[in-house]
Amino acid sequence: MPYKYLEHEADVGILAIGNTLEEAFKEGAKAMFNVMVDIEGVKPKDKIEIKCKAKDIPALFIEWLNELINKRDVEEMFFSDFKVNIKKNKEYRLTGKATGEKINLDIHQVKTEVKAATYSGLRFEKKGSKYHLQCVLDI
Repeated sequence: MPYKYLEHEADVGILAIGNTLEEAFKEGAKAMFNVMVDIEGVKPKDKIEIKCKAKDIPALFIEWLNELINKRDVEEMFFSDFKVNIKKNKEYRLTGKATGEKINLDIHQVKTEVKAATYSGLRFEKKGSKYHLQCVLDI
């Protein structure tokens, strides 16, 4: 399983695992949106672009997730598929795409609102050939 949920008192922890850094970021986004809605029921109809930057990988992960939450609210969309490209110059820059559809309460099985990805429990490590990223979602 490419992502897992972690026990937390009031919020939800996610652990994203990937063979590449980009894959771990993608799995983190899937984990977060699956907290909000059954992503199996979100059709990949429309794409939006995501751009963010940060000084390090853990901060970039939080920026990525929070930018997706922002796009959810502004575009009124749920997302189910993601593409990520990460480059490093002086800082880390992420360009990506989120694919999904307009929120429709008659179709989508809404679960829990996620307000933000937080720095609480934020961890990044490479274990063997796998990249692991985790954080706590404020619900």
